[in-house]
Amino acid sequence: MHAKFSSPPSISVCFVLILINVSLFPRSSNSSLQSLIYVGCSQQRYISGTPYESNVNSILASLVNSAASANFNNFKISLPGSTQTDVVYGLFQCRGDLPTSDCHQCVADAVGRLGSLCGGASGGALQYEGCFVKYDNTPFLGVEDKSVVYSKCGPSIAGDTDVLTRKDAVLGYLTGAGQYFRVGGSGEVQGTTQCVQDLTTGECQDCLSEAIQRLKNVCGDSAWGHMYLGKCYARYSERGYTSRGGKKLRSHGWRFTVFFVFTVSWIFT
Repeated sequence: MHAKFSSPPSISVCFVLILINVSLFPRSSNSSLQSLIYVGCSQQRYISGTPYESNVNSILASLVNSAASANFNNFKISLPGSTQTDVVYGLFQCRGDLPTSDCHQCVADAVGRLGSLCGGASGGALQYEGCFVKYDNTPFLGVEDKSVVYSKCGPSIAGDTDVLTRKDAVLGYLTGAGQYFRVGGSGEVQGTTQCVQDLTTGECQDCLSEAIQRLKNVCGDSAWGHMYLGKCYARYSERGYTSRGGKKLRSHGWRFTVFFVFTVSWIFT
């Protein structure tokens, strides 16, 4: 099935989304951390052998190298011989609870996969369970982005008022976090929020408030829900439920090609 939406002004994007069978708080193993949530490639292409290609290769290598010692970093690269139109911007962000070794492995795998799926594209973004990487020729570093990239809801539990009350309490706690990464729980309900750290704390709070409000609106009576905006996300789950068998996939803000699958697989557009 296909769903078409308007594109943001910077680049026209086609996303391939894969539904992954993982829980909200997976164990930190390679298989779970590198579960693909979404990937997007710009329709604009660059010419092989140009300075822009060199800058892309350089920034992707910089992301991998930096992840060996940090959970977040961003870069602006323009190698000698480049013009202003050849400048490339990039960043990576690992989940806030990951040790550096897991972060590095996650980013290295994400960059490799992004290179395979978005080879020759002027920009691309990939969200794994454990990390996020993005590069583009349009300046986006330090720019708040509250557009909905991906959202997904679990089965309805409208009759379980206790769980729904606990879910609201957890999301209320996370709304007032004032932190780039936070987790919380009440009984069987757990939740997590995270921002990309190129935002200020105020921008992060603004982004998370938007994500949580959208999550409440879209997945209000669901056993679990995921809401990913351009620079932050909010998620919750009742323990025992996973993202398998979700009732509906909702995509907004950009143009998406959506595939429903039940195992992780390579998909090419």
